Amino acid sequence: MADYGNSGNVRHPSNSDAELPKLSDLLDRGWKIFEEVDSTNEALGSNCIQVRVKRGIGMLEEASRMATQLDLFSRNEELEEVATVDLKYMLLPALLGALTMKQTRRDKRLDTVQTARSYFMDFLRRCKEYNISEFELPTSTDEDASGPDDASENGLSAVKSVPCPSDLVAMAARRQAKIERYRQKKELEARLSDVRIAVDSGQADDEVSRDFYLLNVRRWVTVCLEEVESINQEVEILKKMDVLKQSATKQPAQPVRPPMKPFILTKDAVQARVFGAGYPSLPTMTVDDWYEQHRKHGALPDQGISRRIDVDDTDAKEKEEEEKEKKAEQEDEESLLKARNWDDWKDTHRRGYGNRQNMG
Repeated sequence: MADYGNSGNVRHPSNSDAELPKLSDLLDRGWKIFEEVDSTNEALGSNCIQVRVKRGIGMLEEASRMATQLDLFSRNEELEEVATVDLKYMLLPALLGALTMKQTRRDKRLDTVQTARSYFMDFLRRCKEYNISEFELPTSTDEDASGPDDASENGLSAVKSVPCPSDLVAMAARRQAKIERYRQKKELEARLSDVRIAVDSGQADDEVSRDFYLLNVRRWVTVCLEEVESINQEVEILKKMDVLKQSATKQPAQPVRPPMKPFILTKDAVQARVFGAGYPSLPTMTVDDWYEQHRKHGALPDQGISRRIDVDDTDAKEKEEEEKEKKAEQEDEESLLKARNWDDWKDTHRRGYGNRQNMG
């Protein structure tokens, strides 16, 4: 078991000379990492930023373990009994929650926000015990014993009824509390900017330093209240998304329809032989053949409700038509040659060429 000296250093039991960083150093470095990550213009999901976030979380976690072993805070003491140098360690869970929220892994998002919420709630409870400021602890959503209703199990949210007057009063109270928190936050930030100058210069006495840390703690109370409210809404959305994903995987897959075999619709049998002679050739069908085929199956609009054409029967008809076309091609080479020559002649002569009648 590691032991702590009066200076807050950690001494390893096997080597008294090897010392780990001080508690104050771990807090200051973790705090600085958060401020840098919070104000950076780089992408939050970049590898560089995420490595720094992970390093800061590790420092603050180690500092929290050291503070717990030192037993810096007790429920039996008042705020005035806490030493000025120890006030800043109240911020450890708040900073841990804020850095945890900077993690961007989507597959771990629900675990991330729930962990951050635990840190924020731990900070708020401690501030409530010491009467740092007046606020109401947020209600816990993790201990909700009511199971999902039938609509939620099917991936649908239940339809809410019209809000009653008591709900409207509660909504108005929450809105007013949010406005008041915002006002307090801006006021605390303005006071902090004035006190920080004296603290950074190193000329602040114990009273100014104590005021500085108390202002920071009160400011973080407003921040954590906002974060918890936002996390509660996000957790509800993430849980509904999980329900939708599970219900989507349970739905049976629709059968795949066989692809439609393409064919060329022509005006007459001559064009059918021309278009069907290419390579690779496509099946051809004249308008009369297409009409006759649909008439036999009752699929024409003037025959009432169309009946579904059997796929196997259609394939057989197509094969029969292909055989007829091949036979016609073999028996009528002269007609095919004539049709091709006619097409070539039309390509080189405009319409009406050679017509000399009625020209005066």
